[in-house]
Amino acid sequence: MRMNYHKPASSGRTYLCKQKDIGVKPASSDGAMRIQAVLGDGFQVVEFEESTHSSAEAAAAVGCDVGQIAKSMMFRAADGRPVLVVASGANRVDEKKIAALLGQKIKRAEADYVLAHTGTAVGGVSPVGHVTTPAAFLDQDLQHYETIWAAAGSPNAVFALSPADLVRLTGASFTDVAK
Repeated sequence: MRMNYHKPASSGRTYLCKQKDIGVKPASSDGAMRIQAVLGDGFQVVEFEESTHSSAEAAAAVGCDVGQIAKSMMFRAADGRPVLVVASGANRVDEKKIAALLGQKIKRAEADYVLAHTGTAVGGVSPVGHVTTPAAFLDQDLQHYETIWAAAGSPNAVFALSPADLVRLTGASFTDVAK
């Protein structure tokens, strides 16, 4: 294993990532390149040969705690609008809490709805770069980490950011979303 360092220009911080000696590269897939373009030069999207589809897979690939994975989950509000919940990989989302915050019922979005509103298939949904701007909520537990990792447009692409970066990029705030 080697240590890689990522220094997003926006924060001035250097993020440490334990990555395997092989299997990691800069963004090259269409989805990952689209998210890299949205993020700009301040962040680096990387792609792994292995899947980062699940929180456990992403944490293993990156070399971090599963709680540091910022998983983007899409829901559909009763009025049809998309709802994004960015939750810690260690947590399950309490849909009743989200519905109460939103003021209407929600349900888990189907794969075709996710693709239509985010531009990305399930497993690669990033917290940024959506086709339709969603109502968004952030898991307060992500604030416990200096560095978090989010999906970046494909099932094997991620990028590092701070909780403050996540707030700035999504325009959302931290709240209690966990079961």
